[in-house]
Amino acid sequence: MELEKKENGAVKDLTEGEPAKLIFYFTLPLLAGNIFQQLFGFVDTLIVGRFLGVEALAAVGCTGSLMFLMLGFVMGATSGFSIYTGQRFGAKDYAGIRYSVVVCLVLAVILSIILAIIGVAWCRELLEFMETPPEIIDGAYNFIVIIYGGIGGFVMIQMQTNLVRALGDSKMPTIIQATTLCINIALEPVAIILLDLGIPGAAGATIVSLILGNIICAIYIKKKIPLLHFSKEDFHFDKEIVLEHLKIGLPMGFQSSIIAIGAVVLQIALNGLGPVAVASFAASQRVDGIAVMPMMSFGVAIAAYTAQNFGAKKFDRIHDGVKKTIWMSCTFSIIAAAFNILFGAEIIRLFVGEGQQQIVDYGQLFLTVNGVAYWIMALMFIFRFTMQGLGQSLIPTFSGAVELVMRIIAAVILVDYWGYLGACLAAPMAWIGAAIPLGIAFYITNKKLTRLYTED
Repeated sequence: MELEKKENGAVKDLTEGEPAKLIFYFTLPLLAGNIFQQLFGFVDTLIVGRFLGVEALAAVGCTGSLMFLMLGFVMGATSGFSIYTGQRFGAKDYAGIRYSVVVCLVLAVILSIILAIIGVAWCRELLEFMETPPEIIDGAYNFIVIIYGGIGGFVMIQMQTNLVRALGDSKMPTIIQATTLCINIALEPVAIILLDLGIPGAAGATIVSLILGNIICAIYIKKKIPLLHFSKEDFHFDKEIVLEHLKIGLPMGFQSSIIAIGAVVLQIALNGLGPVAVASFAASQRVDGIAVMPMMSFGVAIAAYTAQNFGAKKFDRIHDGVKKTIWMSCTFSIIAAAFNILFGAEIIRLFVGEGQQQIVDYGQLFLTVNGVAYWIMALMFIFRFTMQGLGQSLIPTFSGAVELVMRIIAAVILVDYWGYLGACLAAPMAWIGAAIPLGIAFYITNKKLTRLYTED
């Protein structure tokens, strides 16, 4: 075992040490990577809006919900598959880790093929179903069909980095992610401005950067993490273990897709408000996306922490870790809300320049309404990811369905009565609706864990 530790110096055992310190330092690289990813979206939107115009910004922006529909599923499913890997690591089951890697990669390949076929075949119909305005639908299609066609690159890099994180290394996946995004940021202006490829150039740059990122990640695993290496002896079919991966991964993926369906319905309502509302919502979500990253990162961290300690049967550490993560995440949520409320308008103005005051006003409204509910979202993430780290998928999936209902209510009823304000209320309503069943389920689960470690 000592040899294993020396050969795998990049991994981190989250079952030993002070929980708050471990979670905080595990979260920092995740936060940096997630913010960097959102900054890419920020720069991407900035380039499209400034160099291709508000109409192009609206075209790319209206694909956001469709991207979330599929990419959200990928992020949820690959994260779920790797939960089992983290549990095996916590249990010090190294053969189990290797087989889990094989299962994860095979499932990722199958997922890539299925999603690419479905996405390319149906994206035009989905845009039409969403009542995308005629003046932007061609640009939207040209962007999303390329993203869907190359979705395998996104699936594989998510799977690889989630496997590394499952073993407690959050630093290197962040570096790989940042490198990939830097490549993307460098390629996009070349494609859009120098090569004059327009919107398809932005999508193409993303796919190329993902391919290069996968190569970098595979090289790192090969050189630095022997625990994730496998041989031909690991290629066998164990129905029970494969089902364990699917039992956690698919509900997490479907949960994200359920939420995304709500975003699609909301986008339909937004499209009915016109290109100004669509462009404003797109720009606002970029700023909002950066603000929510601390809370989301704490959620991902507590999932990895919970999975390892659950595998090690250290239930008291799970209780302590969750309690301290709540304090840290809620503190960040208050800081993020204050920043967006105070400076949101000036940031939105960066996307569109002067003379677009209605877009700026809409953006400020969105950031204010969402900001005051960030603390609820922080609790929602912690409860949801803790349950997932324990391998429980039913309640998190149910909470996703509640989010869907809340977003549909906002889109169908509130947008009709209150216009853009109704759209802004969709996310806070969804967070509140999801947090209630998650909070109840976590309370019950926490009682059971307390009983277990008290008995021990």
